[in-house]
This record gives sequence, C-alpha cells and structure tokens, in this order.
Amino acid sequence: MATLRRLRETPRHLLVCEKSNFGHAKSRHQHLVESHYHNYRVSLLIPECGILSKELKNLVMETGPYYFVKNLPLHELITHEFISTFVKKGKLILSLDKDTYEETGLQGRPSQYSGRKVMKFIVSIDLMDLSLNLDSKKYERISWSFKEKKPLKFDFLFAWHNAGTEESTMMSYFSSYQIQEHQPKVELSTVRDLQCPVLQSGELGGEPEVACSTLELFDWLGAVFCNSDLNNEPNNFISTYCCPQPSTVVAKAYLCTITGFILPEKICLLLEQLRHYFDEPKLAPWVTLSVQGFADSPVSWRENEHSFRKGGEHLYNFVIFNNQDYWLQMAVGANDDCPP
Repeated sequence: MATLRRLRETPRHLLVCEKSNFGHAKSRHQHLVESHYHNYRVSLLIPECGILSKELKNLVMETGPYYFVKNLPLHELITHEFISTFVKKGKLILSLDKDTYEETGLQGRPSQYSGRKVMKFIVSIDLMDLSLNLDSKKYERISWSFKEKKPLKFDFLFAWHNAGTEESTMMSYFSSYQIQEHQPKVELSTVRDLQCPVLQSGELGGEPEVACSTLELFDWLGAVFCNSDLNNEPNNFISTYCCPQPSTVVAKAYLCTITGFILPEKICLLLEQLRHYFDEPKLAPWVTLSVQGFADSPVSWRENEHSFRKGGEHLYNFVIFNNQDYWLQMAVGANDDCPP
C-alpha cells in the first residue's frame, strides 16, 4: 500500500496530511512520533465510548513525571557526569538573540527566519561528541563560555526515559538547585450527542455527500478540543463553526487530555494501545490521537528549527481506523519548514 500525501498552506499554518496502514512496511508512524521531542499536550478522542479500558487508562495515568529546575547554569548540561547519566544521544540547541550570541563567543549560524537583518542565531552542540573529547580545545572553549565569558542561566523542564534507572536520580542529581517534580495534568470527560464527520479511510480528500476530507476533520478536531459549539446557532457570537457534512451524531464520545512535558516514548505506547482498540468489535469506526508541541520550542521535528513569531504551532494528529489504516496530519506555523 502506497502512502498518499496532501499539503495545504494558509497564512497561519502549513498542514501536511498522509494516509497509510500500520501494517505497511514503509509506514512512518513510529519514526514521526519518536522524532517530535517536545510535547506539551496529548488528546484522545474516542467516539461511542463512555469509559477508557483499564490498559489505556493505566497508560494515560503513567505519562509522568517531569521536572522543573529553576535558574540552572547552562554549563551543568555539558559536564561528563550529566551526559553519562542522562544523555543517550542528542544535541544541545540554543536559540540566541544577536547580543547574547556574540557575547558567548561560540560558533553558530544565523536563524533561517531572521530576514535581511540577522537578529537571531542557532548554536548546536553535539553532547555525545563533546563528552568523548573532554580534553579538546572545543570543550575548553564551550566550558569557558558557559562558566566565565557568558554564564547563562535558564529555567528548564526535564523529562527522562530512564530505561530502568530510579526516577529519583533526577531529583538527587539537581538537589543543590531548586527542583520540583511534576505529574502531567489529566482531564477526562464524556461529550454527549457529539456531531461527528463521516470518514472513509480510503478517501483522504473526501467525497461529496459520502465522506469528509482530512482537512475538514483537522478543523473539526480543533473545535472539539476547544469545547466550541458546533451547531452554528444565530445567537452564538463566539463561534459560527459547524460540523462538516456528511455527519452523524454519536450518543457519547470520550475525551482525554494530558498536559505537561510528555516523552515520545510514552506517546508511542498510547498509539500502540489505540492500534489494538479495534481488536474487539467497536461501534466507533475511528479514534484520534492528537499531540501539540511547546510553542516556544527551538525545534519541531528532529533538529528542524522552529519559528516562534506568531502562533508557534507544531502538532500532529493520528486518525486510526478499524481496518488499521490511519491518517496522519502534521501542522506547523507558516514560517516553519514543511513537516517531514
């Protein structure tokens, strides 16, 4: 089965939609989830469902913890101890204004969103390479910059896929700083008499009077997650949006929202569980998993630079059908590169 792909560009955002099947050898579902690192909110919408299964609810409630460290010196992130304890692979990516960049004395590149007058720079430091060359001039220069020349401090959020190591390691490692452990906020609700668009997994672009398109679904999901009314009543001065047609009314739909700092590994587990939601017959023909990234994250997917000029959007939705087909919708702000 080939993957189908559509693109829509508006003044506010760039949306890429594609269709595939979880059993397809070239399905990109796991890679796309694993390469979207900075996740702020995860939402599940399950039509014709009044309560989550025990397995799915357990996964929802186990998406934490994450940690907040206040006024942490940047040089702490390049020590051999920190890298060997917490970092398997990856980079330290700094998005700096022009003055700060020049004061650090480090090598970087102009932001691709700078325009004619460069006012923002990106500095990327390969932490694994750095930790293997602690005696190099490169390490000495970076360490000198962070400790002496421009000793930067930031408030950090940390989330860690520990692979068997005790969770308390993060708390004890940063015990000399102000560190707090947080659990993601979980909101569970049932939406009654929800008007839902009719979808057919094979019709990504929709078909008049038969099925709605993936673009129409994208707008509808946004309205549902914002708790907007979908009936376009004349006395509603907040929203004139209405559900696309054709549609059907479901007696109840389960809405679950997780807010915090959520690792891709946790989202992979949720997606895998939703894949098996239809192992037993269900009334619902499809379910959705939606993920939003932090608006001010320096990257979107992988190391792709993320622009934070207006909305800062970078998000993706999975629409999972009962035949193991899925639609994948990826959106970024209009100033970002096209999603992968």
